[in-house]
Amino acid sequence: MTAPPPAPDAAPLLRVDDLVKNFPVNVGWFGGGGDQVHAVDRVSFEVAAGETLGLVGESGCGKSTTGRCVLRLIEPSAGTIWFAGQDVRALDHKALRALRRDMQIIFQDPYASLDPRMTVGAIVGEALTIHGLAKSAKEHRDRVAALLETVGMIPDHMRRYPHEFSGGQRQRIGIARALAAEPKLIVCDEPVSALDVSVQAQVINLLEDLQQQFGLTYIFIAHDLSVVEHISDRVAVMYLGRIVETAAAADLYASPLHPYTEALLSAVPIPDPKAARRRIRLEGEVPNPIHPPAGCHFHPRCPIRQMPLCGTERPELKRAADGHWVACHLRG
Repeated sequence: MTAPPPAPDAAPLLRVDDLVKNFPVNVGWFGGGGDQVHAVDRVSFEVAAGETLGLVGESGCGKSTTGRCVLRLIEPSAGTIWFAGQDVRALDHKALRALRRDMQIIFQDPYASLDPRMTVGAIVGEALTIHGLAKSAKEHRDRVAALLETVGMIPDHMRRYPHEFSGGQRQRIGIARALAAEPKLIVCDEPVSALDVSVQAQVINLLEDLQQQFGLTYIFIAHDLSVVEHISDRVAVMYLGRIVETAAAADLYASPLHPYTEALLSAVPIPDPKAARRRIRLEGEVPNPIHPPAGCHFHPRCPIRQMPLCGTERPELKRAADGHWVACHLRG
């Protein structure tokens, strides 16, 4: 499958082609005979430098697994990952460790992602030590203090422990940790889903400010389309391990093409109480990823399915308009 281009004349910082990740389940005594969860099924996309790609879909659709495979926190089963001209899957441990300076992650749960036995200063400064980015203890302290100030905290916080902070503050600490290595790409793995709504906006605004300040590139993973709308330049919608639609954020929200995207958008609350939106209720449940449906994975729940076509042939991403791609036999 060919990845749709991120933008005209934009050289991609990251290119992913036919990424696959399967997890074995019910493995026999000698390691064989088990089933597999098809978590990521031939996913392809590109991200240009300085761009934010929103990756959205229901829980369990494979979006977080995709992000972690890109960083090789999880080893892919197949596919290619090119980052800044390097074949990420071909790197040995030493080369991958060096590349990790340019590729960081912000985890979903700020309560679980910070070591409770380490001070904030040690957490944020760990990357400085690993990558040798501070020449002295004073430079190390000064850089940690500067990082904390960058995310809206104060230098004195470096002496405290994670349990002394709120969820929003802990996520700011996680952001400071990701920034410490001066990365080019940050995978934001549902960074606001565990936070109060009022705090979510603050963290998203902070991420946008940091992107402008440091020229960062984001993969922003979320299950809530309303969260992704304002921070993303482009949005890719995933369903059961596959990307079913990708477009510029404004185009996707104004003119969704895939029936699944339409259903997701119909559930997004509208601020105007007088405005009306027809809610699309999908029939059935998300299929079992161990035995996904043949053809289009979405066809058992699709309101416009056309059999036997949709139940037998896999739809590939095809260009429907400038920058707008959809994997649907009946749309585009």
